[in-house]
Amino acid sequence: MSEPPSAQVRPPSHRRRPAPRPPRGPNDIYVNTKTDFRAQLCRCRRLLESGGQRELRVHGLGLAIGRAINLALQLQLFMPETLLLSASTSTVELTDDMEAEGGEDGEPGTRNRNNSAIHIRVYRAHEE
Repeated sequence: MSEPPSAQVRPPSHRRRPAPRPPRGPNDIYVNTKTDFRAQLCRCRRLLESGGQRELRVHGLGLAIGRAINLALQLQLFMPETLLLSASTSTVELTDDMEAEGGEDGEPGTRNRNNSAIHIRVYRAHEE
């Protein structure tokens, strides 16, 4: 005989902590899946056209990797034969807070997991 649903032990829920970020500079663009893509593209174009920035560094984590790649390629299409791309990948360790359910028996804790990241340097061709 199986236990009623209320008596079954539920797995602990978890809350994801924000990813660690190095200090943000004016030319660092952190891409996520929630921000409007066109707004991110316009911001990058303004930074490159104003002449204030020689290069941009586009960062994407997890699901945002594809969007970061697309953003860098769209910038390169916007300024053909002017912009070059240099990409590198890394693994970022993320921490989740585990919240025990079911009263005082469970102890809260943390869980570490890894996520992929991409860092794309977008720079003018004559600056190498």
